[in-house]
Amino acid sequence: MSKTVAFCTLGCKVNQYESEAVLEQFIQKGYRAVDFSESADVYVINTCTVTHLSDRKSRQMIRRAKQHNPKAVLVVMGCYVQTNPEAVQAISDVDILIGTTGRSRVPEAVERFLAEHKTVNFVEKEPACIFEGLTIDGSGQAHTRAYLKVQDGCNQFCSYCIIPYARGRIRSRSLADCVAEAQRLAKAGFLELVVTGIHLASWGRDSGEGDLSDLLQALEETDGPVRIRLGSLEPTLCTEAFVERLAGFDKLCHHFHLSLQSGCNATLKRMNRKYTASEYLQAVSRLRRAMPDAAITTDIMVGFPGETEVEFAESYNFMKTLELADAHVFKYSPRAGTVAAGMDNQIEPQVKEARSRKLLALAKAGREAFARRFVGSRAEVLFEQALEPGLYEGKTSNYLTVHTHSDTDLAGQLKEVLLTKCCGETIIGSLEK
Repeated sequence: MSKTVAFCTLGCKVNQYESEAVLEQFIQKGYRAVDFSESADVYVINTCTVTHLSDRKSRQMIRRAKQHNPKAVLVVMGCYVQTNPEAVQAISDVDILIGTTGRSRVPEAVERFLAEHKTVNFVEKEPACIFEGLTIDGSGQAHTRAYLKVQDGCNQFCSYCIIPYARGRIRSRSLADCVAEAQRLAKAGFLELVVTGIHLASWGRDSGEGDLSDLLQALEETDGPVRIRLGSLEPTLCTEAFVERLAGFDKLCHHFHLSLQSGCNATLKRMNRKYTASEYLQAVSRLRRAMPDAAITTDIMVGFPGETEVEFAESYNFMKTLELADAHVFKYSPRAGTVAAGMDNQIEPQVKEARSRKLLALAKAGREAFARRFVGSRAEVLFEQALEPGLYEGKTSNYLTVHTHSDTDLAGQLKEVLLTKCCGETIIGSLEK
C-alpha cells in the first residue's frame, strides 16, 4: 500500500504554487495525496508570516497535524520558518524544517528523517539569491485553473512588511521556462493560468529579459491556456504604454489587483510605498479607459502606526471615490524586524477593529455594485465546481462569481452564459441555447 501525504497551505498564491510543486515530487515517488483532515504518513505545512494571525494559524496547523496521526512525519516549510525557525523548532513533534530555500529537497528530507530519526533542519540563514527551479505539470490538481510562479523576492521594503526578509531580493524565472511550463499546463488540460510572484511587477528587472508585458506577450503567443490572469500589481507599473499593451492581449483576464494599502498620502509615506493616492487613481483610470469592463481590486490596511482619525477618514473617502470591485481589508500587525514595529503611536486593537468594519462594509457594497453592472449581459464563464447536483459555480474573465443550473456536468468547461440577476455579489446565469 502506498504511503500518503497531506498538505496545509497558508497565505498567498505563491505558497499554493510551491505546495503543488512539492506535492508532485511526492506523487512521483509513489505517495498518494489525501486531505489534511485525514490520517497521513507525512504532513506538510506551508506557512505564512505576513501577520501575527498568520503565525498563529501556522502554529495551530502544526499542532493539528499530529492529532490526526501521532506517528506521522511532520514537515514545516515556508516564510514563518524562514523568519522564526526557533519558534517553530520549539513546537513539539516538528520533524523537518525548511525555509524559503531548498523546497525541492522535501522528499529527500523525509527519507533522511525516516532513516536517522533525527530532526532535519534545512533552513538557510539567508533566502536564496537565484530563482528556485520548482516546476509543476498539473498532475496533482483539478484541471481548471493553475498557478504559474514567474518571480520571487521583493526589493520594496515597505516599512510594515517582513516578506523581503523572508523571501530575499527579486529574482525572475526565465522567459523560456515560463513559456515551457505554460505549455505543459495547457497540455494537461488547464484553461486558465494565474501568473504570480511575490512582487510580480518586478519580473525581468534583474534578468534583462524585458518587463511583465513582454512575458505576457510571450504567453499570449503560445499554445497555452485560454485565459491568463494576473496576480497583484504595483500601481506604478500601470503606465499608459503598459496598459495599452495589456488591452491588446486577447487571453488576458480583465481583472487587476492593485495594492493600495492607504488612500492617505501621509500614511503611504510612512509605509514607504512608492506612489501617492493621486498616482494610484491615475493607474485605475488608465485601466478603466482601456478596459471598461475591468474588475479592479485592492488590499487596504487600517491601524498603521500614527494613523489618526483624519488620516483614516481620508483613506476611507478615497476608497469610496474609487468604487472598486473588491477590497481585502487588513488590520496592521507589527512584524519584528520591520521599521513600522518600532514606530511611535501604535493603534489600539479596538480602533483597528472599528475601522476595519467600516472598510469591510464598503468593500461588500463595491462587490455588489460591480456585479449589478453586468446583469443582462453575456459572459464566458469558466465553471470550477458543482455546489450541489445540477448547480455549478464559475468565474468570468473579470472575476464575477456566477451560479448556473445545468443537467450536464459543467466543471472544467468554459461556457457562454446570460447573466440574469444578482443575489448579493453573486450572479445567476443561464446557458445560451
